[in-house]
Amino acid sequence: MQTVLPGFPLAPAPQAVAPRHWIAVACAEHARRGREAQPLGFMQVCHGRRAPLARLRPGDSVAYYAPATRMAGHDRLQSFVSLGRVAAGEPYAFDMGGGLVPFRRDVHYASAAREVPIAPLLDRFEFVEDRQRWGARFRFGLFEVSAHDMGLIAQAMGVAAWLD
Repeated sequence: MQTVLPGFPLAPAPQAVAPRHWIAVACAEHARRGREAQPLGFMQVCHGRRAPLARLRPGDSVAYYAPATRMAGHDRLQSFVSLGRVAAGEPYAFDMGGGLVPFRRDVHYASAAREVPIAPLLDRFEFVEDRQRWGARFRFGLFEVSAHDMGLIAQAMGVAAWLD
């Protein structure tokens, strides 16, 4: 290791960090709004809290799971509705009016991704430990999954090559 001054070694070169993979949860109406925003999509999770978004890094992949079409809906949509990569930058506050100022994060969404139901994938996911309680993790609003699980989602959505 090289040194600048005796006893003070240079810091090692930064290592490339592999992207992580996340599932975010929101009603389809809200997830679609983020996907369709122009010129760049966005995401919000956990009622607009900043902390969960701060866990993501640029280049991480995120799939949005929608339990229902509308907030507090009872239609049991239970589908993945969008897939994207976190863009450069940090979470930021966005004034929606009426005193509502949630935090958002910019996302590049795969425009060719099609919405798909989760049911056919449940037995193949690594994160599903108990088929009877598969929905328990979704209550957190945002959780990390393996590259294998994200690959299954991307393949089902018709954009498997997009993750490469």
